[in-house]
Amino acid sequence: MQLDLTNLPSDPELLQRLVRDVAAAINHRDTEIERLKSIIKQLQRRQFGRSSERIDPDQLALGLEDLDSDIRRVEEAQPKVTPEANSSSRRRALPDHLPREDVLLDVQDRVCGCCGGALHLIGESVSEMLDRVPAQVRVVRTIRPKYACRACNKVVQAGAPKRSIAGGLATLALLAHVLISKYCDHLPLYRQSQIFDRHGVDLCRSTLAGWVGGACWWLEALHERLCKNVFASNHLFADDTPIPVLDPGRGRTKTGRLWVYAREQRPWSGPEPPAAIYLFAPDRKAERPIAHLAAFKGILHVDGYAGFEQLADKEGITLAACWSHSRRKFYDVAEATASPVATEALRWIGELYVIEARIRGQSPDYRLAERRTFSKPIVDALNVWLDAQLRLVSGRSTLAEAIRYALSRWHGLTRFLNDGRVELDTNPVERAIRPVTLGRKNHLFAGSDGGGHRWAVVSSLITTCKLNNVEPYAYLRDILQRMIDGHPVNHLDELLPWSWKLTDHVKT
Repeated sequence: MQLDLTNLPSDPELLQRLVRDVAAAINHRDTEIERLKSIIKQLQRRQFGRSSERIDPDQLALGLEDLDSDIRRVEEAQPKVTPEANSSSRRRALPDHLPREDVLLDVQDRVCGCCGGALHLIGESVSEMLDRVPAQVRVVRTIRPKYACRACNKVVQAGAPKRSIAGGLATLALLAHVLISKYCDHLPLYRQSQIFDRHGVDLCRSTLAGWVGGACWWLEALHERLCKNVFASNHLFADDTPIPVLDPGRGRTKTGRLWVYAREQRPWSGPEPPAAIYLFAPDRKAERPIAHLAAFKGILHVDGYAGFEQLADKEGITLAACWSHSRRKFYDVAEATASPVATEALRWIGELYVIEARIRGQSPDYRLAERRTFSKPIVDALNVWLDAQLRLVSGRSTLAEAIRYALSRWHGLTRFLNDGRVELDTNPVERAIRPVTLGRKNHLFAGSDGGGHRWAVVSSLITTCKLNNVEPYAYLRDILQRMIDGHPVNHLDELLPWSWKLTDHVKT
């Protein structure tokens, strides 16, 4: 607002109106400056700050008596660890399944150097050190002798073994290694090509990409079966994450999406094994999750994405909102502005999480009873308090945005007070997204929409293996062999990670 100070009105009413307009403009400007500063600090923290969202204990000094008592109750329920036990846990025994190589260090002469008498064995000292045998690239030669009959000239020869890729050079062990290196250890194909080159083997990136595509052709049916199994559940977590996809026509990348659906029932001792599936889509339209969840009925944990809200109108689906996302809004404000209101909101939410830690792993009925006794009073008080604070702060401030974010989702946030199976947040699916983020930083982009789909197929199997304590390399190598050998399609459930069994099991 520009003012001509040399030509101010003389009318007192006009002057008062002018002052009010100036005060409103200043207030609007200060609010906007505060909001922009908060955004800048959030961006700086995301790039340079710590990944943890823990608040400085000094900021939580007020009203922690109840929280401390809850923490003490949790600690008292934990087994006591003695200093001796703690020191031994730092140096655990080496795993039994690892092969052992004995190196004997014996004395040179079994005659006593003092008196000349014969020495006899009274025991031995054994110590172990962990070793590693470097990777070795080798060539497997398959020799098939030919035999002929002198009487009728008939030629007999053993049949050629089936190959996973027609005319391909890679064994199943090598295929599994390339898949694990790319999608589990986040080693892009061009780096794998460089590693092979150090071994004197010329394998270009396009050859490795062809191997990945050939292996995924076998895994497609298993991925579909895993998706069908997960979507048949009545309790899922949903989210999505962007992945860059090469767009050759424009000479740059476009943004595709991996839609992630996780099943995690261990917090309430549910009967179904944990799993995570990924589905590639070229965009983030709301029709994607609607199509994915066409047959789903049950509780769906979601974040604040508006596309998920359309699922609330679908019969049989109940949405549960995420306290972690609401907490993050207040955390950003507390870090950027040191707002006592945001810090107090964090304290309230922290008390809810302390209660959840105490009841984790219990039955749904027990969890529900504890929540109604201890969590519900906190939630009810927090609702009233947030509503009162919203009237006292500037409507355009980041604090007001955080409060409105929570209050507008209050029905979904309080879903856990009516069902012991509901979690406070979507952290299980957030953890499933983390490997995708690491892969995105390393191999940068998918080469095509087909590459994005292959990313989803392999990541689904690898992540589900990890959730079920199955070693991914041994799993992929074995199931590829079984499928090539003609494993029945109607018995694919036997190859899902939680059902898979390997005779020579590799421990994780």
